[in-house]
Amino acid sequence: MAPRYAQRFEKIKKLMGEKELDILFVVNRENLIYFTGLTQIECLAIIIPNEGEPIAVTLWLDADYVERESGIKTFGYFFPRETLGSKVVEVIKSMGYISPRIGFERYFVDYALYDALRQAFPEKNFVGAGELFYRVRAVKEPEEVEKIRKAAMALCKGMDAAVRAVKPGVSELDVLAEAEYAMLKAGSGGSPFRPHIISGERTLLSHPCASHKKIKEGEVVVIHIGATYEGYCAKMCRTVAVGKISPEREKTYYLLLEAQKRAIDTLRPGVKSSEVDAAAREVIKKAGYEKYYLDVVGYGVGLRQSEFYPIIGKNRGDIIEAGMVVDLLLPTLYNKDIGGPRITDVIYVGEEKNEILTDYPNDLFRV
Repeated sequence: MAPRYAQRFEKIKKLMGEKELDILFVVNRENLIYFTGLTQIECLAIIIPNEGEPIAVTLWLDADYVERESGIKTFGYFFPRETLGSKVVEVIKSMGYISPRIGFERYFVDYALYDALRQAFPEKNFVGAGELFYRVRAVKEPEEVEKIRKAAMALCKGMDAAVRAVKPGVSELDVLAEAEYAMLKAGSGGSPFRPHIISGERTLLSHPCASHKKIKEGEVVVIHIGATYEGYCAKMCRTVAVGKISPEREKTYYLLLEAQKRAIDTLRPGVKSSEVDAAAREVIKKAGYEKYYLDVVGYGVGLRQSEFYPIIGKNRGDIIEAGMVVDLLLPTLYNKDIGGPRITDVIYVGEEKNEILTDYPNDLFRV
């Protein structure tokens, strides 16, 4: 096993003690990439015991590949007479466990797998342990930062293509097509989320995505897109004014831009995430718009576009550390008369200074 992956297992084992876990069970794609370095994976689980070496379970066709590439001892199962669940149970029992306390990720454990485990072991000993994974992944190694940086470089190509494609009569999906093609040509492995190319009233939706809607004169267009490189993500949001937009919406954009700048200036090792939020929030509050503003303005970024540690928000106690990568600041002002514009960037937190990895102009674009 490569030293960096061995270190990652040791880091998570130390956190397992907080929840008195015997086993940490891994099937989430992002966590599998983190612990193995493999992106060409399906039907794979990793069992991390509190003592001893981790064990992988996968289809017998891929077992040699997984063991060779990851350095983790791997058992194969023969589908359909065996399943991932039945083989995992067999392996855990072979490790000597009768009633283990098993930690699970927050998402992505399918029912058949969970059911196989609860049929074999007491369900009362199952524990949600998703936050452990987010915490161990929060501080990035230099190699991880470089992958995010490469994703960001491809992303900038996509943003440039998207901005140039915006004009009246063009659909949101037309703009997205140009952005996606440019990012793939630049080396992106694909989008980490449903891209948001949204215009007009749709800019106030909470989780919108590109549609067949035609862009109109006088509208704001929000471009929120992402790229990946070997599993690692970057994302960025910019706003385009199509023709003449209302002075109120223009003011909103520059208010958010100032709030983002204050947040980035505050983002440094040792501060609480609530302090970063407060720096941005003060700008909005002073302008009299806090009631239209959200309580979360950023997340960690890495193998997911939105990691759940740290979360940059009101009353959050997460401590910012050097080596973290976060995004700031997506919310708009949620008022139909002034809202819509948005901006966000991905920032690397350095020991001495920050680096904005999404190095792309942030003025209000006009077409």
